[in-house]
Amino acid sequence: MRPRVDWMNQTDDRVLELLAESDLILTPAVIAKNLEYTRNWVSRRIGKLEDSGLVEPVDSGYYRITDMGRAYLAGDLDASDLEDE
Repeated sequence: MRPRVDWMNQTDDRVLELLAESDLILTPAVIAKNLEYTRNWVSRRIGKLEDSGLVEPVDSGYYRITDMGRAYLAGDLDASDLEDE
């Protein structure tokens, strides 16, 4: 079971799942197009995910999932590891 953290929402899970399943480095615009969200919304969520170590920037505007992000998807993290600072 995945950890439950108050600041996370369904978008965060979907973004992480897309990055993990595709194993690609993507922009918020590409993620938004594939998940049918706005680019602004995905950019805001990516910022939260980056702050928590679940995604990382690769280049300006490009992101990939981290090992911690993969551990989150697998349910291998404690919720306290994801608390927003």
